[in-house]
Amino acid sequence: MRAILAALFVCVCATSASALTYDEKLATCLACHGEKGVSETSEVPSLAGMPADFTLIQLFLFRQGTRKIEIMNDLAKDMSDDDLRKFSEYFAKLAPPQPSGDAPDPAIAARAQAAIAKNHCNSCHLPNFAGQAQMPRLAAQREDYLLKALRDYKAGQRPGYDATMDEAIRPVSEADIVDLAHYLARLK
Repeated sequence: MRAILAALFVCVCATSASALTYDEKLATCLACHGEKGVSETSEVPSLAGMPADFTLIQLFLFRQGTRKIEIMNDLAKDMSDDDLRKFSEYFAKLAPPQPSGDAPDPAIAARAQAAIAKNHCNSCHLPNFAGQAQMPRLAAQREDYLLKALRDYKAGQRPGYDATMDEAIRPVSEADIVDLAHYLARLK
C-alpha cells in the first residue's frame, strides 16, 4: 500500500494539479482516504459521512496553505471554489465508517465519557459525534488519526479557521486524548 501511495504522490507531483481532471483528483483522494472514503491508511482520516462544510473548510485551508500536508496542498492549490464544494459534497454523501475493533473497554469508555462531559465535546460534535456543519464527524474515525489530530491541536500544530478547538483542547490531558481516541473510534 505504501508503494502505491508513493507512486501516486510522485505522479501527482510530476503532473500539475491543475492538469488533473476531477476524476483523476478523486482517484488520488480515494487512494489515501479509502475506496469508499473509509481510510485504511495510518494517520489518514476517513472522509465518508463527514459534514460537507467541514471538508470544504479543510480543503480551503489546504488550498491556502494554512494547513500543511504536501500532497493535500498540491492537490488543492488549483481547485476552484466549485471544485472544493464538489469534493466536499461527494464525501458527505458516502456511508460513514463502521466502528473499529471491539466495543470500547468499559473503564476507558467511562473515562472518555467523563472527559466529554467535562469539556463539552458533544455540544459541537453532537451527542452521537456525527459532527455538524463545520464540526467533523468523530464517531468511528480511525483511532490513530484521532490521536494525531488531537495531539496536533493540543500542541498548536493544527490550525483551524477559528480558535474554538484551540480553547477546547487546552484542559484535555494526554491520558484523556488516548481515552477519547479509543472510545470515539469504537463509537457506533
